[in-house]
Amino acid sequence: MAQRLKYVKRPSQAVVAVQLALTTKGFTYKKWGATQRCKSHDWIVDNDGDVYTVDRVSFRRTYRRLRPGVYVKRAPVWAEVAVASGRVKTKEGTTQYRRGDYIVFNNRNGTDGYAVSATNFKRMYVRSR
Repeated sequence: MAQRLKYVKRPSQAVVAVQLALTTKGFTYKKWGATQRCKSHDWIVDNDGDVYTVDRVSFRRTYRRLRPGVYVKRAPVWAEVAVASGRVKTKEGTTQYRRGDYIVFNNRNGTDGYAVSATNFKRMYVRSR
């Protein structure tokens, strides 16, 4: 098993985000090799052209507003390098990953997870002490 380490998002890695603040049943979409689900009041995020949704509770807890529509992740994450291909359960569905990708968790206990390619992870995150 890979070692899980603490990281923080680089301050330059802001995202554009809009909350789906509408009374709606939400919607589903295909991404990361599976069906994802966006619920009412979740957030639609554009992360440098990579568009996806984030659960409203997770977004509120982990992101900070810089200016209208622009946010940066303020909370640390815990991540490990995948030693084999697999899937991680997310609040929106599941995400497939390959050996060498990073499995990332918003919570130290390994919950609220997702996966990121090694290239993107290294561009967006830095080790934290």
